[in-house]
Amino acid sequence: MESIRKQDVSKEVVIAKFTTQKDGWLDRKEYPFLSKYIGIDKHSIHYVDEGEGEVLLMVHGTPVWSFLYRHCIRRLSAKYRCVALDHLGFGLSDKPGNADYSPQAHAERLGAFIKALDLRNITIITQDYGGPIALDYAVNHAENVRRLILANSWMWSLPQMEQGGRLFNNALGKWLYLRYGFSPKVMIPHAFGDKSKLLPEIHAHYLKPLDTAENRIATFALVQALTGNKKWYDMLGEKSKSIAGKPVLMLWGMQDRFVPATQLLPLWKKLWTNAQYVELAHAGHFVEEEDPERVVGEIERFLREANIYCD
Repeated sequence: MESIRKQDVSKEVVIAKFTTQKDGWLDRKEYPFLSKYIGIDKHSIHYVDEGEGEVLLMVHGTPVWSFLYRHCIRRLSAKYRCVALDHLGFGLSDKPGNADYSPQAHAERLGAFIKALDLRNITIITQDYGGPIALDYAVNHAENVRRLILANSWMWSLPQMEQGGRLFNNALGKWLYLRYGFSPKVMIPHAFGDKSKLLPEIHAHYLKPLDTAENRIATFALVQALTGNKKWYDMLGEKSKSIAGKPVLMLWGMQDRFVPATQLLPLWKKLWTNAQYVELAHAGHFVEEEDPERVVGEIERFLREANIYCD
């Protein structure tokens, strides 16, 4: 069964389809959302737009896609408008071989996406590389951001990030990322605090969109970009005062091997002294997968309490 709707959005066309040749492999019991596509920078960007009310914009990192937020969307869309996109090169979005997949380019496309859909007074929910990408928008458009919810992310050029980028920024790293699929095959399960929580049928939903070397270009570009971007991160830090007064919820999987709490949480706590910090003791990097009930519950609580001060 297929449902198609077209509408003009900032001179772009949105095409909504329930099933297509591109996403026919999806388990729609796990991801029961209407797939929509919008043209951004001459490429097709996939997103879901569920529910009505205040806008919750969900921004993923690497090597995942909006599938990561399915638990959040299912519950939160009862009271909020949940919008979750797939960055170019990820999920069900286009994966052109010659595109700019730097975090700055992703940030520019995110800004164009928000403008095209006319999303206003938004709450940003993000994790991993989605953090600096989404915060680029937040620090430059603070007037349009109501709240921030982050999980296991960063906003600085750090020695451990630089080291990770250098580790893979070579011929072997390129082979591992593009030919072998190191990021979805190895890094996703290794990022879990409890690997038994990554069921094979769920892992398959992260492997399938990145099933060829051509489809993995964006993942390699982002690991390369862990080095050489100090100027961009410095800009985020310098402008962060524009969002210093926003209500913030920080969710952190304490078993994260890649973005460890001991190194990152002190930096966040120095930036946002009045933020709420929730530590998930047994979760790793992808808290939305490992402890979805706790994550969604904390978000619901935060949104209710933040309304007291925002309204």
